[in-house]
Amino acid sequence: MSSATGVDVDSPTGAAAALRSTHTIRERAATLTQRARADGSQWFTVHDDALESAAALVADVTRDNYADLQIPFHSRWRHFEAGGVDRRAELLSGADARALVDLTVVSVLLDAGAGPAWSYLEPGTGLRLSRSEGLGVASFHAFTAGLFSSDPGDPLRADAAGLAGLTAERLGEAFQTDDANPLIGLDGRMTILRRLGGALSAAPEAFGPDGRPGGLLDAVRRPGRESVRAHDILSTILTALAPIWPGGNMIGDQPVGDCWRHPALGGPGLTEGWMPFHKLSQWLTYSLLEPFGWAGVIVTDLDELTGLPEYRNGGLLLDSGVLRLRDADWSDQSWTAGDELVVEWRALTVALLDELAPLVRDRLGVDAGQMPLARVLEGGTWAAGRLLAQQRRGGLPPLSILSDGTVF
Repeated sequence: MSSATGVDVDSPTGAAAALRSTHTIRERAATLTQRARADGSQWFTVHDDALESAAALVADVTRDNYADLQIPFHSRWRHFEAGGVDRRAELLSGADARALVDLTVVSVLLDAGAGPAWSYLEPGTGLRLSRSEGLGVASFHAFTAGLFSSDPGDPLRADAAGLAGLTAERLGEAFQTDDANPLIGLDGRMTILRRLGGALSAAPEAFGPDGRPGGLLDAVRRPGRESVRAHDILSTILTALAPIWPGGNMIGDQPVGDCWRHPALGGPGLTEGWMPFHKLSQWLTYSLLEPFGWAGVIVTDLDELTGLPEYRNGGLLLDSGVLRLRDADWSDQSWTAGDELVVEWRALTVALLDELAPLVRDRLGVDAGQMPLARVLEGGTWAAGRLLAQQRRGGLPPLSILSDGTVF
């Protein structure tokens, strides 16, 4: 049997390939959203009358953050600017394009929820940073200190041997973790980095003989062309890095990563019942847009990527009333990434962000060319979700997700 992507979904390899398509993500997210709108969800109700007020909030936050509407991409590079410090200028003076990709890949893979108790005190500036900004700045300094390099004479790189030699103790020291400053999911992050090293070694055609993430610059470019589709970057990442994801999400012998079961989903062949997201891989793709641009590679078709199904965007929808829990007590429980409620919350987030984006653009008087989804998120939905969380719960998300450092 073939899917809409033209692959044999009766084989594990073909099914995994079909689930790596953002077309599949959107199609299945839309199915669950339509079902919820028809009162078929046991977890959520959808309130379309709240979409306009949510869009108004996002537009207001966007103007507050970027009065001239010169909005950068939603990217890990925004976290490297935390506290108004231009760390990129320092790095660009001594690093090549591949080093910037190396940094981006490693930093994004370390960017899952930090938890409310952890923070990072930046040497030199004295800034104390938490959550995404803290993780970004901590990983930046770990990279510039050579933590991920196997060559002491060339610290500004990440490579397979350097990652293979990394220990949880050294990673914890770089992130200033101890009993008084616990970082949730440290072991999960360490597992991903070790597996990243193995994947880099196993794919020299993509990552070169030294196994550097920066090899992606060449792996996704066709000879003679200086442009690449965003989805081609994502597909390369999902294929080459498929073995790195922990957990039991497998179809036969194929790891499928950030894909989860939902009983209301059909689908052809072995894809039946799976809801794909690939949040960290898409976050990585968004975060590579700038390093690719600095290397002279034009990235096109940005809106083939989806909105990111994480707790700031999903929290915006809950806190603005677009989504409501059928039982308010569920907000007091702890959930895992594989729980049906969480899978559905994330799917509804993907679909509703696509609906929210044009409403935000209309209010700001711009079109999709000026403000692709990568800028709506940055302007934007992520910032508005964080603002509402801060106002209502001191920054905590509306749902408590038990994280191993590999999804949220």
